[in-house]
Amino acid sequence: MNIEAFLNFFARVVTLLLVIPIHESAHALVAKWFGDDTAERAGRISLNPMDHFDPIGTIFMVLTGFGWAKPVPINPVRMKKYRAGISLTALAGPVSNILAAFVAALAYALILCTDAGMKASIDVAVTPLSCVKLLLTYLYQVNIGLAIFNMIPLPPLDGYNVLIYFTPAKVDRWFHKHQQEISITFFIVIIGLSYIPSRYNPLYYARNFVSGLLWDTVKWIPKLKWGY
Repeated sequence: MNIEAFLNFFARVVTLLLVIPIHESAHALVAKWFGDDTAERAGRISLNPMDHFDPIGTIFMVLTGFGWAKPVPINPVRMKKYRAGISLTALAGPVSNILAAFVAALAYALILCTDAGMKASIDVAVTPLSCVKLLLTYLYQVNIGLAIFNMIPLPPLDGYNVLIYFTPAKVDRWFHKHQQEISITFFIVIIGLSYIPSRYNPLYYARNFVSGLLWDTVKWIPKLKWGY
């Protein structure tokens, strides 16, 4: 493994160690705000990655950029508002990823405002600053990828729990009745998406779209310094 491949692998692993705890802790924290402290008592409001990792989901994230963590336990009965509590608790994870991606983009833009940051953009040598920029790039891309992936409206992903805020109770009962078939469909979809080339993969198009929107919010910052 050459130095470039090693740095990319290292940056991806560090990114997962940072991203997953933020995503899962956001779920647990919002659940607590709605009156359900089940996740908090299970130790899921934590920045320790080992409290959140799911082995299979982590492997998918390392290999494909999409994946999942160990589900956060919630008890909707304890929530002040049942449907709103479930949906906003689910939505908190992807929102935390989008916010983290924005912070990474902002930090990257600010680095480009410095002479050292601009030099690192054209310098082929590996420097501490170029490593920081690589890590910020992964933080940006993986956070967006995780947010997009988790908004797929299939259980057990967050998108499904966001969707049920707008669906009638009979839809919930249908999903509950067909859990086994839906779980099989879920894994078929995930495996299929991981093999579809980028140019045909809707998740990559969605990630690129959101990535472009977020970068548009900060790309003007280096122009203040360099005028390009």
